[in-house]
Formats: sequence, structure tokens, C-alpha cells
Amino acid sequence: MALAHPAVSGLGGMPRVNLMPRAEIDRRERGILVRRWLRGVVAALAVVALLAGGAFWLQATAAVRLALENARTNDLLSQVAALAPVRAKLDLVSELEGFRTQAMGADLEWSRLTSLAETALPEGVVLTGFTLTAGLLPVGEDPAAEIGASGDLTLESDSPLETGAFIRSIRGLDGVLSADGREVKAETGVYTYLIRIDYDQTAYTGDFAVEVSE
Repeated sequence: MALAHPAVSGLGGMPRVNLMPRAEIDRRERGILVRRWLRGVVAALAVVALLAGGAFWLQATAAVRLALENARTNDLLSQVAALAPVRAKLDLVSELEGFRTQAMGADLEWSRLTSLAETALPEGVVLTGFTLTAGLLPVGEDPAAEIGASGDLTLESDSPLETGAFIRSIRGLDGVLSADGREVKAETGVYTYLIRIDYDQTAYTGDFAVEVSE
């Protein structure tokens, strides 16, 4: 049997001889190498297991959060669906208010219109009738610049009058855009005057005006 190493003598001592066979030394070295490889493989497997566990935990956490968000979304959708009838009623109210504004936005203050004209009439002249038509809905910023009501006023007196004077008085009234004489009749001592008049949009009541939110 061959020896692995020759005899070695130390200084001032007995010579030492390594009697372990070379094959045994190689086997032990291979064992050490195999154990190192095994430890490396085990460590790598441990790292892989940790990474896989972390990935699984992240996936599970994400799945739970997704489920919670889906549940929340479904709950919100249910609440929105429950509010659909309310929304429909609000839309209906808004639509009806729009119809009312279109129909009544040009509502006139009739008593103000008649009393306004009467303030400019001379003594002995009375307002006996009127035919007025409301104008368009307010669109401009200055209601005093837009026509609000147009039509005819019927005036009567017991004696003839110079119509130009009181027509000019009517034109000078606040709220009147224009006034002109159309016709004069005399029957059995009664004089009838037909006056064409245009009021501005301050004649509107404003009760049905569209509210502008700031």
C-alpha cells in the first residue's frame, strides 16, 4: 500500500510519517467538497423558498385587497343604482322648471303697467282698456333696453285733447321705450284715443326667472 506522503522529520524531534492512504485523503476532500456544495444548494433552495413565499404573500395580499376594492365598488354601484330614482326625479324637476321658465318667464306686472300709463294722463282722460302682449324671455344684461310688452292703450275723454302732449309724457316714463298715437275717434261727445306703446322688460315680475348659481 502506497503512502500518501514521505516521512517528515521535525527539528530535534522524532520523524513523523503520514500513514493515511492517498485514496482516503481524496475521499475526505471529496466529502468536504460535497458538503460545501450541499450547503450551497440548501442555501439556494432556502433563498428560493423565501422568495417564493414572499411572492405568494404579496399575491395573496393583492388578491385580498382586490376583493375588498371589488366589494367596495359593488357597494358604491348599488348605492348609485339606489339613487337613480332620485336622480330621475331631480331631472324631471329641472325639466319642469325649464318649461315653467319658458312659459312664464315673461310674466307681466299688469297693475304696474296700467298704473304707470295713468300717471302721465292729463286730467279728464281715463284708461278704459288695453291690449298687451308679453315680449321675449330676458336675454340681455339690461332689462331696460329690451322690449318686455307691446300693445295698445285705449283712452277716453269728454273733450278733445292735443294728443302730442300726453304722448310725450308717456314716452318720458321710466319703463316705457316708445309711445305713439294710432287713432282718434269721436262719438256722442266721447273722444277715444288709441295709443301704441312698448314697455321694457322691467315690466316682468321676475318670479319665474332662471336662477344663476355662482
